[in-house]
Amino acid sequence: MKRSRLGSLDVTSIGLGSAPLGGLFAPVSDADAEATVARAWSLGVRFFDTAPLYGFGLAERRLGAFLRQQKRDSYVISTKVGRLLRAPDDGAAEDEHYKGTPRERPVFDFSHDGVMRSVEESLSRLGLDRVDVLLVHDPDDHYDEAVAGAFRALQRLRSEGTVKAIGAGMNQSEMPVRFAEAVPVDCFLLAGRYTLLDQGALDALFPVCTAKGIGILLGGIYNSGILANPHAGAKFNYQDADAALVARALALDTLCRKHGTELKAAALQFCMAHPAVTVAVMGARNAAEVADNIAMSETTVPAAFWQELRARNLVDARAPLPGGA
Repeated sequence: MKRSRLGSLDVTSIGLGSAPLGGLFAPVSDADAEATVARAWSLGVRFFDTAPLYGFGLAERRLGAFLRQQKRDSYVISTKVGRLLRAPDDGAAEDEHYKGTPRERPVFDFSHDGVMRSVEESLSRLGLDRVDVLLVHDPDDHYDEAVAGAFRALQRLRSEGTVKAIGAGMNQSEMPVRFAEAVPVDCFLLAGRYTLLDQGALDALFPVCTAKGIGILLGGIYNSGILANPHAGAKFNYQDADAALVARALALDTLCRKHGTELKAAALQFCMAHPAVTVAVMGARNAAEVADNIAMSETTVPAAFWQELRARNLVDARAPLPGGA
């Protein structure tokens, strides 16, 4: 598998995202979770992303159970700060997104001390002595606190050598631009904002990151599923897709079929073609999905497909395409 540099870290071009292992949209058994991580490892994946939010600690525990059996320097793991997991005073209702989870629920805390507690608790759940990448998670409504508190803690941990890279993980491309100007970050995990359906990151974020040498860990490549299986009721960025988005995805799927290729392969390879993208972080809930993701990264997408995609203006003209189409 192709490898890249993320600051001082050597990372694989495909990473495993663990939100599905936390029961995103549907429960996942312990056995399926273990098989998923094991299959990713056997196929060469050595970058793993997680967060306290994913299954309210469940994803971290499941990922750690496998990774602590491996040599610590043989992989790179990222987790996130900004949410502490706390048991509610009363019974916890089932979450809208995560199913089959523990009863703890996340509480926002972007303070310096909250971040330090978050790291300790994540390490306990993972069963590891360190993580490599720390990201401030979803500080959309907490910019000032994130800069004054969370990032101050992350810079301290990086300067001490406790972590190797810091940044933010967000579902928008605008605020990371502000962070890139205010804080010496190494990377951003960007979800769902550079895909075949949304190239908003081209406006400012990718140019800033390219200029500053900031890596992009790209998640949400299938926009929560619509680019894997477009149909009425498909998810787009964690919500039900509207009719216009479904129509656009179906048009892309039709074009893929015309050229004898798969929409998933085109969606993934489109994202990986941008030089700002360091790792494509692909979620999976079972071993078959992991294998499929790797296969989609290696499937040959005909040059004629990319040429017609460009000719029909179905993607932003600034977006680089595989093979220079």
